[in-house]
Amino acid sequence: MSAKTGAASSTTLEQDATRLHSRHDDVNVGEIAIGVIIGRTSEFFDFFVYAIASVLVFPKLVFPYVDALTGTIYSFGIFALAFLARPIGTVIFMQIDRTYGRGVKLTIALFLLGSSTVAVAFLPGYAQVGWASAALLALFRIGQGLALGGEWDGLASLLALNAPKQRRGWYAMIPQLGAPLGLMVAAGLFAFFVANLSAEDFLGWGWRYPFFVAFAINVVALFARLRMVVTPQYAKLYESRELQPTTVANTLQHEGRHVVIGAFAPLASFALFHMVTVFPLSWVFLFTDQGPARFLLIEAFGAAVGVITVFASGTIADRVGRRNLLGGTAIAIAVFSGFAPQLLDGGDIGELIFMILGFILLGLSFGQSSGSVASRFSKKFRYTGSALTSDMAWLFGAGFAPLVALLLSSHFGLIAAGGYLLSGAVCTLIALSLNRQTDNPDV
Repeated sequence: MSAKTGAASSTTLEQDATRLHSRHDDVNVGEIAIGVIIGRTSEFFDFFVYAIASVLVFPKLVFPYVDALTGTIYSFGIFALAFLARPIGTVIFMQIDRTYGRGVKLTIALFLLGSSTVAVAFLPGYAQVGWASAALLALFRIGQGLALGGEWDGLASLLALNAPKQRRGWYAMIPQLGAPLGLMVAAGLFAFFVANLSAEDFLGWGWRYPFFVAFAINVVALFARLRMVVTPQYAKLYESRELQPTTVANTLQHEGRHVVIGAFAPLASFALFHMVTVFPLSWVFLFTDQGPARFLLIEAFGAAVGVITVFASGTIADRVGRRNLLGGTAIAIAVFSGFAPQLLDGGDIGELIFMILGFILLGLSFGQSSGSVASRFSKKFRYTGSALTSDMAWLFGAGFAPLVALLLSSHFGLIAAGGYLLSGAVCTLIALSLNRQTDNPDV
């Protein structure tokens, strides 16, 4: 075992975990998959709890001195800060990983994520502290972004590298299940509070409970993931697959082209991600007379459809190839962008059709987006390169999507939001044409 791994096993927490699981003689793909799903579901639950509050709560709580549209735009501006901070978090936590080990890094990152999330639950409003409310919200959001940069545990790459060659598409979709699962729980939780509380009670205290739940889920996820990454068996598996942290500068020097192309290859699915989750809620809440609880339930139903199509993406990718699936769904998303956003003005039926079609495309495309990231890197740089590429893909494809889509649609109509989605599809097709090694047989 390397010196780095020894450092990683030196803390009391890791020693306890090692002793507790010393009876585990083997590790298997199924166990890795469970760890991946737990980690990604907790991450996305945090994400959606904050995203929903950005529409239903923060404009009124933090920005009550402006109209509802402007307040939501300000709220989406703060929402984007996490995506700007995430690459910085990766730089910081990769250094911690190299110095103290993967377990220490993961513990600090998830503690920061949980602390930043639960701090939002205690956020005072503008009526109590004035402009400091927005400053505190921005600070907590940056903390979440830094933590998300450090939350990368490499289990998704480990899963891909240990998957059978003929089932790589199937195993590539497993990490992506966390997104629809996290949305289903977050939307359902908010729908319950919105439907059963008065507007005054919801804005006063009801909205805070999902953030406490997010903190609790983070604690469970921390121990579930530490159980795996700090055991000697997994440490050896990481080493044998060369999944060790490298410096960001060195990674960019050797793999910079792959980082850039890898960030743009899944752009269509990342842009669609917010176009069927965060943006529709803001449009319906601001520009229709529909209640938010009803639409949150529609979103939860759409997410259930997304779970099914994420599973389907694995089977399809193994039959036709991951690159072909990503290219085909990018073309379908481009077609979708030309007519689907207008369905949000079509009442219950139109909204339901939009969400179902959107989540079908999202599941098929997003289900393989993680596989399109790790497959480009040499073994030495795969661990850090995959983390950086994921950060850049979220920043370019999703970080500003709700803000840009709301700005465009509020000024030029829903067709303009479709134009933004179309640009993501075009970027994906260009990136895929520049790199034809998505289905690299060595990954």
